[in-house]
Amino acid sequence: MTAPASSRLSTASWHADAAPRDGVPERAAYVIVAHPRWRDSRVNRRLLEAARSIAGVDVNDLYSTYPDFSIDVAAEQRRVTRADLIVLVHPIYWYSMPPLQKLWLDEVLSWGWAYGHDGHALANKDLWLVASTGGPVSSYRPEGYNQHDFSAFLPAYEQTARLCGMRFLPPHVFYGARRSDDATLDAHVSEFAGRLATYPQWPELISMADAPECSDIPETDRPRGAADIAGTVDDTPANASAGRAA
Repeated sequence: MTAPASSRLSTASWHADAAPRDGVPERAAYVIVAHPRWRDSRVNRRLLEAARSIAGVDVNDLYSTYPDFSIDVAAEQRRVTRADLIVLVHPIYWYSMPPLQKLWLDEVLSWGWAYGHDGHALANKDLWLVASTGGPVSSYRPEGYNQHDFSAFLPAYEQTARLCGMRFLPPHVFYGARRSDDATLDAHVSEFAGRLATYPQWPELISMADAPECSDIPETDRPRGAADIAGTVDDTPANASAGRAA
């Protein structure tokens, strides 16, 4: 989770202290930005622009690329294969991700490719969540109206990474997307750009354990078709817009 502003390094500090060493090749990043309504975005639009400004970073504005929700799975798997760092940038929708980002995970991270028998395409890669919330940080406390710390809503992300043999990096979270002042937003975007430009030379990654081995899932647990992939529960909420952030 993002550290308080007083303890963060500036972008300049990241470039000075964490620049790639001579002779060490830079590792590729694939940034997937998912915001359904760009005209309503205050935070994620800035993050998209920042990612696009960094040379060598592959950036996908998911809702512009696939407005009909018809994902080119083969193309996406090629982009993922080329990257060492997969970055999910999106607002939090009902304590989770926007629908097209979820569909991307459902279709691209397929059995036998991302997980399961012989599914090792993502092994030893890193997954980084860059999220924004409508509620302030005080709302993500046991005494706040969300009743939990933000970390309580991360197990699905963490387990997705683990199942695919990836490391789940500490998330970069912007709270209170519509209430925060411009200086706080500027600092958040600057830190995001600095980290993206200097990956993997982040101080906190030095002590992080390597990615876990991809789980050996029994063949009997293999999804047989769309019904299995989607599950059997059909009581999903009719409208998930109330939990939007910017």
